[in-house]
Amino acid sequence: MEAVPQNIVDKFGRVHDYLRISLTERCNLRCFYCMPEEGVALRERSVFMTAEELVAIAKTFVSLGVKKIRLTGGEPLIKKNAEIIIRELGKLPIELTITTNAVVVDRYIDVMKEAGIKSINVSLDSLKEERFNDISRRNYFSKIVSNIELLLKNDFIVKVNAVIIRDVNDSELVDFVQWSKDKPVHVRFIEFMPFDGNNWDWDKKVSYKEMLEDIYNHFGEGEIQKIEPKPNDTARNFRIKGAPGTFGIISTVTNPFCDTCNRIRLTADGKIKNCLFSEDETDLLTAYRKNQPITPKILDAINAKHKELGGHEKFTNESVVLLKNRSMITIGG
Repeated sequence: MEAVPQNIVDKFGRVHDYLRISLTERCNLRCFYCMPEEGVALRERSVFMTAEELVAIAKTFVSLGVKKIRLTGGEPLIKKNAEIIIRELGKLPIELTITTNAVVVDRYIDVMKEAGIKSINVSLDSLKEERFNDISRRNYFSKIVSNIELLLKNDFIVKVNAVIIRDVNDSELVDFVQWSKDKPVHVRFIEFMPFDGNNWDWDKKVSYKEMLEDIYNHFGEGEIQKIEPKPNDTARNFRIKGAPGTFGIISTVTNPFCDTCNRIRLTADGKIKNCLFSEDETDLLTAYRKNQPITPKILDAINAKHKELGGHEKFTNESVVLLKNRSMITIGG
């Protein structure tokens, strides 16, 4: 019998031990950088993984060396049977975590504790209510902020993800960093990235260098400490001296971190995307439903991974027009 490999490794020697699973393409927000203005076409429930299928496929990844699973969406907590999925994945020998908009997170505090979740990423793109509501096209700001406080009171590590877009929320960098100085929140500024239907433009992105300059100019270079990166970190992290929280910058567009990538994405309809920007997908769900082995498909999909940015040398307004990718909400964060 052929030995089953213990790790998922691409042709560049990168070990992939971190799986991000999208539970649903649906969301209770409508953030314009994630969901096209016209929304996304609703599809039959049968095209998506059931809770049982998702857990079974996740177990195959764990048998291949995956050590961390993050649940994403859409909004993962509005997935039917989300509670069952969280509980079942919590039984696996992995670090389990979740990215959520926190609108309904208060309903799942006990379930997440039971599953051993200790760290939660919350998407929040503005600290100003009116602006946040404009970005998200909904009015849940107060609920989200309240639920962040609830997570902190329940001793969760809370990372706040903010997509920074020029002339939209780039004026709030200092406010977010000040929040990390006052509270044990870990803010991550994310460069605006191109996806189908989000009207990305090179001039709308705020680079790593620009963000850092703005923060240094306000707080002073002597007050900011660099944090030694961990293996596979996507963010370059910092702390204001004595602060309970941290801040970091994820510079996917202007300074990508592809050399140390260890991530695999599984979409809600059961397809591997070996890179956020990859145009290629590998259908695991159909094979699983036909009782075909999915391990070879997983290994082949990751082995075919490009060195960086899904095979795109760089992003420009011209190249993005030719980019054939999903909208962000149908990929999973």
